Amino acid sequence: MRGIVGWGVHLPYRRLDRSTIAAVAGGGGGRGTRTVASYDEDTTTMAAEAGRVALAGCAEPVRGLWLATTTPTYLDKTNATAVHAALRLDRSAPAFDAVGSVRSASGALLAAIAGRCGVLVVGSDMRGGRPGGPDEATGGDAAAAVLFGDGDAAPVLAEVVGVGSATEEFTDRWRVPGEPASRLWEERFGETKYVPLAAEALKLALESAGAAADAVDHLVVAGLPERACSAVAKKSGVAPERVVDRLAASVGNPGAAQPLLLLASALERSSPGQQIVLLVLSDGADAIVFRTTDAIAGHQAARPVAAQLAEGAPVTYGRYLAWRGLLPVEPPRRPEPARPSASAAGRSTDWKFGLTGPQGVLADQRGTVTTFTVDKLAYSPSPPVVFAVVDFDDGTRLPVELTDVDADEVAIGMRVEMTFRRLFTADGIANYFWKARPVRAPEGNG
Repeated sequence: MRGIVGWGVHLPYRRLDRSTIAAVAGGGGGRGTRTVASYDEDTTTMAAEAGRVALAGCAEPVRGLWLATTTPTYLDKTNATAVHAALRLDRSAPAFDAVGSVRSASGALLAAIAGRCGVLVVGSDMRGGRPGGPDEATGGDAAAAVLFGDGDAAPVLAEVVGVGSATEEFTDRWRVPGEPASRLWEERFGETKYVPLAAEALKLALESAGAAADAVDHLVVAGLPERACSAVAKKSGVAPERVVDRLAASVGNPGAAQPLLLLASALERSSPGQQIVLLVLSDGADAIVFRTTDAIAGHQAARPVAAQLAEGAPVTYGRYLAWRGLLPVEPPRRPEPARPSASAAGRSTDWKFGLTGPQGVLADQRGTVTTFTVDKLAYSPSPPVVFAVVDFDDGTRLPVELTDVDADEVAIGMRVEMTFRRLFTADGIANYFWKARPVRAPEGNG
């Protein structure tokens, strides 16, 4: 048996109300909300957070890591190595990027399925576009991860029972390096291409699984072409009530993270013996059939998708534009931070990325705010900065910066947990470290 032994999702805390876009941009927007990565988040930090959730309480050793994204922090440098360091993986476990399109996510999944056990696949993306444009409104920011195993170290929760793919060269969406938004051909053209490709991939996957479309319990259709995804779902032969919600009204479309995000949502709603089909439309079609095992009945996700959807706080459209660099604002009247030293960072990798000190690992602990200060003068892309002194549960005391919180929310006695973030970027180098965020879920429930 080979399949998924753990999964995790990270949805950013901030949410943009689409109805506020048109008043500023003169058009666009719509109904519902989309998730927005904070000023100190990128696809690397979100991938690390999703990976942490996937590995929480899982005994499966990680022997490899794939990071799929269309918006990498670096080119000509592997982004997955920072995720590897934040997760404190063994040096013998390789880390690879899969970048360029949404199909990078399904490609990484198929590579993990065909490779050795203990491979962690993470999809992480920040989807945006020009102000007032459709990609800005329909996009979303998120990360999701799945860990594969064979049941020796951790029970298999969903077994891989079938795969199928179909590939064809055509141009329906493209973005050249440096451009802020994708360009699209007519949506009807994409629909005419994707519908037969999806039918072919689905047929191959179901045949290899020995299953029929009417026996599918959860159908996940992921991809950026919304019109094509809707048409594929309708023509799949799967009952409409078994098609998994694409979370368009609450998250948006997070690109390379969407396949794993929706798969996680389906897994969290499934029961033993059910069949889940993941169908990804991007430059072709890829289908993977999973069958849940008895072990899934006793599995509790560390931070369920539904719980994260229920959390969140609004962000104004102006602040969103400033965070994305689309609205130049008055910078802090303080010297900008110097470029991080690569040699100094290399000497302190365990502390900087893994938050591992002489007393042990602080990254996985919670703590209590004993005192704090609100600094309106410190350099920050999103002032004010809130610094707190945190007493960790093991007795360690540490001054840390707080994130995902408004200054008027902070109070002495507040419970916090650690999160991997980007402090700043200077000379193109992202300076990663750890911050604290409020614990919003009940203690003991992730």
